[in-house]
Amino acid sequence: MKAKEILKTMKPYKPGKGIEEVKKEFGLDRIVKLASNENPNGFSPKVAEELPKLISHLEIYPDGYAAAIREKVADFINVSEEQLIFGNGSDEVVQIICRAFLEQGANTVMATPTFPQYRHNALIEGAEVREVPLVDGHHDLEEMLAQIDADTRVLWICTPNNPTGVHIDRKTMTSVLDRVPEHVLVVMDEAYYEYLESDDYLESLEVLDQYPNLMVLRTFSKAYGLAGLRIGYGVASPEIIHALEPAREPFNTSTVAQAAALIAIDDQDFIQKSVKENKDNKKALMQFCDENGLTYYDTQANFLLIHLPISGDEMFKHLLSKGFIVRSGEALGLPNSIRLTIGKREDMESIQEEMKQKIAPGVK
Repeated sequence: MKAKEILKTMKPYKPGKGIEEVKKEFGLDRIVKLASNENPNGFSPKVAEELPKLISHLEIYPDGYAAAIREKVADFINVSEEQLIFGNGSDEVVQIICRAFLEQGANTVMATPTFPQYRHNALIEGAEVREVPLVDGHHDLEEMLAQIDADTRVLWICTPNNPTGVHIDRKTMTSVLDRVPEHVLVVMDEAYYEYLESDDYLESLEVLDQYPNLMVLRTFSKAYGLAGLRIGYGVASPEIIHALEPAREPFNTSTVAQAAALIAIDDQDFIQKSVKENKDNKKALMQFCDENGLTYYDTQANFLLIHLPISGDEMFKHLLSKGFIVRSGEALGLPNSIRLTIGKREDMESIQEEMKQKIAPGVK
């Protein structure tokens, strides 16, 4: 048996430490996970209330067309049903795009660091990956445009970007879209769309008709808190969606995920509450950083990338021993930093005290 040669040089995705694992390792009763940009408020109570009813008829395959949630999302974001494709999280939509558009002899352009699954799936398909380093946490869009040639199939733009949290303003994004050749699919990954506070952001769905080579990704994993059920979607022209559908596995989103998303999208009060708490707690974290001489990227997401006077691994280990799981910047390609998910107010206050003791021991 012989697998693809490229797989020998690649590593499978390695999730962060689990809560039970850390409890056992350090003998702690409570662990606060702030590493995966999950919603600290969980998910809509309306979903929780209906969940027992959703877990029925598990012997029957899901609706492969996802008809009910397709109709609901189409109405909610004001697009046609033919403009949607659903995936096992927006991660799978990334995989479907790579499967459909990338192959040996083709190339794809992206920033670095950014969401790693763009690169991962592109390499598996045999495509050349052209990575352009971030500049102060932002996409170097001019250089990314310069990397495009006749063999470029996909341009990936993560906004707000993971792991830096910065977004691309309307004027800049429009300028990019105006200049990308028609043969290149532009993928705007908006996994953190609901957390955006800026008023200078391009409403991507409103310009889909203007840019037929544009595709937008969104998810129910972040603000909606359904990460454990895995459901996300892509929005594009019907022509792009029709090209992608043969590359999608049948029954790729579960019955429970579809039903939960159907309820969650109607509970915008929960989303608004989550977004407000995120904004307030993020502001307090930024103030803590300012007071303690720590710099950070001006995030538009539900996390903050904080620069440290010590290595990210050192801070990660310190916080782990105190019951907090964060993401070390070393693992993200951003040394001397941590990516910290915005959590509940009391947890943020506690982790800030632990961080202060590490960078300035004894200071009150």
